Amino acid sequence: MPRPPFTCLALAMLLAASAAASAEDAPGLVAATEDRAVREGEAALLRLQILLDRARFSPGEIDGLAGSNQARALRGYQEAHGLAVTGEPDGATWEALERDASPVLADYTLTAADIDGPYVELPEDAMDKAKLEALGYTSLAEALGERFHASPALLRRLNPGLGTARAGDAIKVPAVATGTGLPGKPARIVVDRSESVLRVVDGAERTLAQFPASTGSEHDPLPIGDWKIVAVVEDPVFHYNPDLFWDADPSHSKAKLAPGPNNPVGTVWIDLSKPHYGIHGTPEPATVGKHQSHGCIRLTNWDAKALAALVDVSVPVTLQE
Repeated sequence: MPRPPFTCLALAMLLAASAAASAEDAPGLVAATEDRAVREGEAALLRLQILLDRARFSPGEIDGLAGSNQARALRGYQEAHGLAVTGEPDGATWEALERDASPVLADYTLTAADIDGPYVELPEDAMDKAKLEALGYTSLAEALGERFHASPALLRRLNPGLGTARAGDAIKVPAVATGTGLPGKPARIVVDRSESVLRVVDGAERTLAQFPASTGSEHDPLPIGDWKIVAVVEDPVFHYNPDLFWDADPSHSKAKLAPGPNNPVGTVWIDLSKPHYGIHGTPEPATVGKHQSHGCIRLTNWDAKALAALVDVSVPVTLQE
């Protein structure tokens, strides 16, 4: 990876400081130099992921670590912007991304509501979840992770004292953009099983936005074909039917699971004309694009919300290999 722009050095210093708070100094000059190189590399990846997220080419969960979702986002961005599709952030890619010159980290002041939650320990079993009035966040780090598109582990690395934070404390978070428009009008949603991505394209088939997606499994394959959006539902109730799940517990019965970010379909359900199929969020953002789904198209909660804001029932959906 080419050396990142100088603005990455501030990130590297921040990551270095957080690492020093919880680890002993590396013995010897060689080890210290290698440790610094790792931190600077992570800072460059963090910067890359935040800029891709702001450009509507989502890397999924921002974590500052190299991974398949980041590589897909980068390739999609390069192709859409007429750059060499290398999957690596070369000089031309950095130049294009850094036309967005806003800082990639921001200060956020924690509120009493952030600290108080409420946060709950959720049961694993669907029948036990059905007894709850809401399926909310389990921790402050999870709630902030969803708000700032970040892994809880990254937030803890940036803010070593997050576990004991109080209202009024300022923390560092990814400066993600919300509600940004697109450079064109969405004409179609394309879900590509082989690449594990969902694209929003215009009438000329140019990609306007791209999100990592889980797209079915051997037991529940993606229903290839052209479909329509029937409805877009925020904070959906999940109607659990064990007959529709090949791996359901045989003792389970039909049940309604309350809305919330830890609902099985997350905070958004985009209903498709194929019965029982939709595009939706997930309570496990780290698994998107990496683990299989039960046939539906699964995005992170924040990407599902972004998609719902970009499209309506007039936009067709193509599911392809």
